[in-house]
Amino acid sequence: MAGEWETLPASDFCHSVRDGTHDSPKQTEVGRYLVTSRHITGNRLDLANAYRISQADFDEINRRSKVDRWDVLITMIGTVGEPCLISEEPQFAIKNIGLFKSKSELRGKWLYYLLRSPEYQHHIKAHSRGSTQQYIPLGELRSIPVSFPSDRTEMEAIADILGTLDDKIELNRQMNRTLEAMARAIFKAWFVDFEPVKAKAAGATSFRGMPQAVFDQLPDRFTDTELGPVPEGWGVAPLSDLVELIGGGTPKRKTAEYWDGDIPWFSVRDAPNDGDVWVIDTEEKITKAGVDNSSARVMKAGTSIISARGTVGRLALTAVPMAMNQSCYGVTGRDGVGDFFVYFTLHNAVVELQKRTHGSVFDTITRKTFDGLNRVRPQSEMLMDFEEIVSPYLMKMRANLFENGLLSNIRDTLLPKLISGELQVKDAGRFVGVAN
Repeated sequence: MAGEWETLPASDFCHSVRDGTHDSPKQTEVGRYLVTSRHITGNRLDLANAYRISQADFDEINRRSKVDRWDVLITMIGTVGEPCLISEEPQFAIKNIGLFKSKSELRGKWLYYLLRSPEYQHHIKAHSRGSTQQYIPLGELRSIPVSFPSDRTEMEAIADILGTLDDKIELNRQMNRTLEAMARAIFKAWFVDFEPVKAKAAGATSFRGMPQAVFDQLPDRFTDTELGPVPEGWGVAPLSDLVELIGGGTPKRKTAEYWDGDIPWFSVRDAPNDGDVWVIDTEEKITKAGVDNSSARVMKAGTSIISARGTVGRLALTAVPMAMNQSCYGVTGRDGVGDFFVYFTLHNAVVELQKRTHGSVFDTITRKTFDGLNRVRPQSEMLMDFEEIVSPYLMKMRANLFENGLLSNIRDTLLPKLISGELQVKDAGRFVGVAN
């Protein structure tokens, strides 16, 4: 172990260790967010499903549990022990969440990485309670032993190495959100709002981002259809005429030789979040024997998957060949309809598909649902050029996800060794060099 290390209880390493409100403030349409344990996933804060509370309730909670930048949150109930570093100025209050009030940015980062390490995760689980629902008492959080180098420079260097890897991962995530938004905007402009045709009808001689040869072949007027005005000469057809649906299946759970293989097996919990479209891996994998002896099929990379039962409308693009369970459909294009046109068509149709669900126990969409949903069929040239234009965006997103997987593995390998002093900073540099 390089240098001298100290150990303090978390209550001394931090200004204080507290928790959020235990009350249930009334939900409001406008106001500040209220964050609970379920809003911390993958060590990141997700406010997408957080509800809002009044300013008065927000102020009341923050009198004892105000979150500041560089504080560390930790889940206390249900999924116990998942930490989250608050690196931006927070605009939310917390409920039933542990709050480590950091003394500095460095101490906040150090504690965050410490709590992520396998050793500390084991400590938290070992000190959790509850048979039906796990929870960790506030007293146990306060007594967590925090080990750290006495030399501040060493502490900074370790945090910088881990932070560099996390920053690159986050940069890739942000890039993917931007690329996805760009591809989605092109799809909407061309195939939903018909902007190029409207521009041509208004006398324009070109349209931004569209190959001139394709623009020249566009009509300059519209035809009334059951979907409303569509470009003259374009078809209107059931979604099932544009795509082919592939069913899934589950190998017998009791047959060991069907499971823990090398074929990714998708279920709705594997659906990507946060602007990503690709799924590069799955929690469970099956064997070739599992595929051969069930209704599961291995789909090609680039197949769209949509969840069709229970949680309806979760979407993914397969980054590698994979199978899926029977609660999903694989969706590929027919007659020249490309993979990315299929994905964004489904993305655009999700709300309508959800409205058309049926089932007495679970919401469900079936093949008939796709038969009853009409969509525009553009001219073939536009379909091909759309694939050519958005393909670099989507493939870069795919590459970024694979890179993030590599970076995450390097970080998770280095983290416990650095945070415990087993590996010195000078020896960790070569791993970070590989990542760069």
